[in-house]
Parts: sequence; C-alpha cells; structure tokens
Amino acid sequence: MKEALHQICLEGASEVDTPDDVVPVLKEATHTTSPHVYALPAASLLVAACGGGGGGGSSAGTPPTAQVAKPSTDAEAARFILKSSLSVTEAEITNIKSIGYEPWLNAQMDAPVNQTGVAWLSSRGYDQITADNFFDNEYPGDYMIWNQLMSEANGVRKRVALALSEFFVVSLTGLDFSWRAQAIAFYWDQLNSNAFGNFRKLLEDVTLNPAMGYYLSTRGNRKEDPRTGRVPDENYAREVMQLFTIGLYQLNNDGTRKLDANNQPIETYTNSDVTNLARVFTGYNWDFTGNVRTPSVSDPNRMINSTGYVLRPMTIDPTKWEFPSTTSQHSTLEVNFLGTNIPANTDGTAALKTALDALFNHANVGPFFAKQMIQRLVTSNPSTAYVDRVARVFNNNGSGARGDLRAVFKAILLDDEAMNSAGLTAATFGKVREPMLRFVQWGRTFGAASTSGNWRIGNLSDLVSGLGQSALRSPSVFNFFRPGYVPANTAIATNSLVAPEFQLINESSTPGYVNFMTSAIGSTNGVGGDVKAAYTSELAIAHDSTALLDRICLLLAANQITDATKATIKTALDATTVTQTSTTAEKQRRVYMAVLLVMASPDYLVQK
Repeated sequence: MKEALHQICLEGASEVDTPDDVVPVLKEATHTTSPHVYALPAASLLVAACGGGGGGGSSAGTPPTAQVAKPSTDAEAARFILKSSLSVTEAEITNIKSIGYEPWLNAQMDAPVNQTGVAWLSSRGYDQITADNFFDNEYPGDYMIWNQLMSEANGVRKRVALALSEFFVVSLTGLDFSWRAQAIAFYWDQLNSNAFGNFRKLLEDVTLNPAMGYYLSTRGNRKEDPRTGRVPDENYAREVMQLFTIGLYQLNNDGTRKLDANNQPIETYTNSDVTNLARVFTGYNWDFTGNVRTPSVSDPNRMINSTGYVLRPMTIDPTKWEFPSTTSQHSTLEVNFLGTNIPANTDGTAALKTALDALFNHANVGPFFAKQMIQRLVTSNPSTAYVDRVARVFNNNGSGARGDLRAVFKAILLDDEAMNSAGLTAATFGKVREPMLRFVQWGRTFGAASTSGNWRIGNLSDLVSGLGQSALRSPSVFNFFRPGYVPANTAIATNSLVAPEFQLINESSTPGYVNFMTSAIGSTNGVGGDVKAAYTSELAIAHDSTALLDRICLLLAANQITDATKATIKTALDATTVTQTSTTAEKQRRVYMAVLLVMASPDYLVQK
C-alpha cells in the first residue's frame, strides 16, 4: 500500500470504483500471536493462566488467575490507541501499559460526553439573532466540529462518531435552511451519544433527525395523491437500505456475497420494496413546538424562528408543524417490503417502528456495517474471518442483544487481526489515514488552541488550498469515498484489493495537503488566523534531533516510521545546528520541519 501511495503521489490516480460490498479474494492471514496479545473471537482480553508449581498445572481447588493483556512497549500502546482514538499522549501510553488494553478501552467508553456541539455553539453566542446573521451561515458548524475534534475530551467516542458520520452521511454542504449550523451540531451530538449504544436506536434517531430529514427528503414528504399522480418521495427509502443497513446484495455473515444458481449475486431489494417503504417515511416535518419568531437585525421585515425545530426529532403530528394542520400527510396504504407487511391504516409511528425493526433485523446489517467500520478504524481489506467475528458480535453481544455498538467496536479494536504485530509487515493490512484525521491528530498532539475561543477553522474541502476533506462536509450521501474503491494501475488493483481513502488522492490533493500542513504547522498567526499549536514538549528537546524525532514518530505513527525514512529526516534536521542556547525561532524551525516531514512521509500516511 505504501508503494502504491508513492506511485500515486508522483503520478496522480485514475479512478475505478467497485460495488460497495465487494470482498477481495484474499488468503486468510496466518498470524503468529505475540505473547502479550490474546487472539480469540469477540476479542475478550481475559485469559486463564496456569498457576502453581511443579509441572505447571494448577493446584487442586485453586481457581485460575485472570490476566489482562497489556502492551509491552510504548509503540504497541500507541498503535492501539491511534486506531481507537484521535491522538495519543505519553500519559495515555503509560496508563494503558499499566492497566491493559480492554480496561483502558472500557474507561474511554464509560466516560460521559463532555460539552455537546449544540452547547458549544450556544456558549459562543452562535444561537443568537444578531447582525452577524448566524442563522444564515454554515461556518459556525465548521467551527463547532473542529472544536469538538481537536480540543474536547472523549477521543475514542469522537473517533467512532466520526466513523459513523461517514456511514450515516449528512453533509453541512447540503443543508440550506435557517440554523443549519445548529442542525449539523445536533446531528453530530446524536452520533456521539449513540456511539456506544444500540444500532436500532441510532437508526431511528438518524431517520427522524431534522438535518437528515432535509438532506434526504423525508421532511415534508407527503402521501400519494391519485388525483394529481403524486407519489411519496423515495429518496430516504432507497438510501436507508442501500447505505445505512443492508446494502445492494445479500451477504454471508463474513461479508462475502451470496450467489444464486447461476453464480450471480442476489439483490437485497427491488424497486417495489423502495416504493412500498417510501410510504412509511411520509407525513414527517420539523417540530415547531414552543417556537418564537424574532425580527432579523439586518432585515426587520424578516422573522427568524428560534433554534428549537432543528434540535428535536421530526414529528408526524401536523398540529406541531410550522404551519399547523389537522390533515395528516402520512400514507395509509398497505406496505409490503423485504417480506414484511404493514397493514393499511396503520398508525404512522407504529409503521415506522415495524419498518425500522425489519431493517435492523435483516441478516445483512451485521456484516455490512461491521466491514465498513473495520475499514474506517483498522484496515481496508479485513479478512472474511475478521468480518465474521465482528458481525457475530453485532448479531449477539453474548447476552442476547443485537446491535450493541459498544460490543461491536470493542470487537473491532480488540480483535487479533487488528492488534497482531504481523499486520505491521503484511502488505494487505492497513489503511490510508484520512486528511481530516491527520489534521486533527496534529492539533491534539501538539497542543493546538484557539486564540479567540471560536476555533475559526472553516471548510477545508478545497483540494488546493485545504485538505481536500472537511469533517461533516461529504460531497454526497455516498461519503468522501466508496468502500469498494480501487485506484487504477496500482499494485492494489493488481492484487484485487480495495483502498477507499485513495479516492481522495490525486495530483491536486497531494501537494495541496503538504502545502496546507506546511502553513498550519508553522503558521505565525495560526490556522484561520486563530488556531495554533504550542509544541511545548517538542521545543524543550529541539536541540536533540534524535530525541525530537523519536517523540514525534511515537506520537504520530506509533514508531512505524522506517529507519531509512528517519535517517533521511534526521539528516535534514541536522543540516542546521540547533543547541540548547539557540533562539526560540531556531528551535521552532527544527520542530516544524520534523513534524512536517513525518506527516508527509508514506510511512505515516499509511496506518498499520
């Protein structure tokens, strides 16, 4: 993968896309389990250790001692944390080496949500009606998400929420209504709050979310009208199946496609299923309960609604809409989809429950969701056995519960395939780090802070002047890249592999990323004239290029920078002498160079 990255960085990339759920025919990796990592399904990290003396057997009546798997080196600790979270610190490395992988992960998952995105916007006054017209602007939404990702606690929860935002996609770019920044913040907050909850609840929250309602047309979706020929909008009905639950083709539990008698893939749904399911998603609109209308400061003739309607689920009750009505717009026709029947005249709320239950319980959901979350967090080409193990946990968390996301993400992160050191050298293991994740990692690692407190980092989607990717700014509901994307004319394609994030890499985005990070890393005024890293620990050892490089390589790449790359970087650093008595500016230049050269190296760009 790193060789392919070198090639694309130099030559650009042609684009080839394969269907989302294609699973390459890979040889199952044979892992040699490290002595401190325990390989087992569902990734429980408790093992029974033999006690007693003599021949190594346990004494009669003496219970076995439970041992917890722990990283034995700083690099192992950092590698695990960097897959699980947005960054790693020395304190976290010390902690996880002391208490072990699973206890550390449990503690992170147990931590309560810190300040929500909605609360942060309010704390900065972005929910006020002023001459700034915040209600008509997107940029507070950008400020909110960069603040959430760069400065707040809950790194593991937010890493998972960001992965979920690339599965259940709503893009701020596609929202065009008053208080859109608050709407995207509420959507983000729901992903955050549900990250370790249950998939079924998350699916319903996403379905009724006001931003999603606008983005995929359920808001204001009306029932059929035989007189005019109007039929329900099918947008959400199609996407909730294709993208959010079951995918296009029937899957085995290991993510491979089921085949019919002619050796062809079997489609999961038909146009009739879409048309029928669309009836369920009619009759919903924003809930304006308690709404207050206030004149705009810049245009007193324009009345602005309060923020409440974008901060609560949509409602099927027409008396609560912006323009109240006593006439329901929910279809009362019979619904038949995927073998599920919803009788005619079923109450809208009951119909929604039946439909979402049917989708949630479909056999495809476990492997479809599991594989994509593995791709987002661990590796682009997981083995079928890895997908199967995680999907089994989705199907049953061990206590009879389906869709337990906490159990699912633990299974992903604690699986032997994710943790085993064999992955460090396996050519088919790993993934390209997304540009937005690299930027967030930089900010969290080196103490970035906002001078104004407003985190004035805007939309970074531009390929030339930005990162080519910006959180919650997907160009479409299909995310920034497809799960089955294959970069043409590369070793990845030759070996029938996929590399989703490579869809972001081309002749414009590659230099664009380096140029943006050059500016961000060494900016005098900070990104957006506001956000600047402190580099406190790095400046203290800037005179020692070896120590400086060791620290940066550990925290950014879990020591996965090769000796050859480190030697090249060290030579560049040592070209200018820096001593303990050098000026702050001289020390800063060395630190900036070290960070940039590591973050531009293929060794860093590919997470192993």
